[in-house]
Amino acid sequence: MSKDDKDVKIPIVDKELDLSNAGRGVWLVKVPKYIAQKWEKAPSNMDVGKLRISKTPGQKAQVSLSLSQAIVKLDPQEEIPTEHILDVSVVTKQTLGVFSHMVPSENTNSKDASATQNSEKLYMEGRIVQKLECRPIADNCYMKLKLESIRKASVPVRKVQPIDKIVQNFKPVKDHAHNIEYRERKKAEGKKARDDKNAVMDMLFHAFEKHQYYNIKDLVKITKQPIGYLKEILKDVCDYNMKNPHKNMWELKKEYRHYKTDAEKKEEDKPPSESDSD
Repeated sequence: MSKDDKDVKIPIVDKELDLSNAGRGVWLVKVPKYIAQKWEKAPSNMDVGKLRISKTPGQKAQVSLSLSQAIVKLDPQEEIPTEHILDVSVVTKQTLGVFSHMVPSENTNSKDASATQNSEKLYMEGRIVQKLECRPIADNCYMKLKLESIRKASVPVRKVQPIDKIVQNFKPVKDHAHNIEYRERKKAEGKKARDDKNAVMDMLFHAFEKHQYYNIKDLVKITKQPIGYLKEILKDVCDYNMKNPHKNMWELKKEYRHYKTDAEKKEEDKPPSESDSD
């Protein structure tokens, strides 16, 4: 979320909540997926089933659900169990409620926007006092339904299909462009040939006149010699630093060093005198 989105304030509209049914106790029922799908397809005036409550003194009430034939026949090809048992549990440590929201039709124009907000109504339909879980009786119909669901779940999402002809979209690239370019560049450079040792030493001395320290990669670029051959020459004329601040860098040995002092540098920087100009 951006800063501008945080700065935008959402207007809060106070709405009245109808609590006339707040004292009514309702049941929260969990049903299998196949029942929920059937109930969603059923019209509002259809009888979806019958609920039976059997009470025995000294025992918990037995609750059962029988689906109507009208619900079962919505999809005759799909056979579902019709008899179910509901396991009841009392809600004690939670406060749960059922609410409904009535929204007016969308035919209202913009002029009636304020009236539309006022016409929206919120209702509390009741307080949940019991939770029920609906489970089917394990008969042959349920076993067939379970077997079919397991079969569908075991079907792989992706399948291997044989290809009869070449498909350009899936044809692998034999060699990538950057690999070809790299090989051509290496071929153009050619194999590094060993120059005469004295010529390589002259290049090294000339490089160390500019800088006191070099790493091996820079010296390879300067001399264009094989790294193994270059290291052999460096061991003769240079020292390899193992400590900071110039760790892993090469420096000329003392007998080959000749760095100009500050006095010599100032002497070179002096402008020529008049006597010299004469």
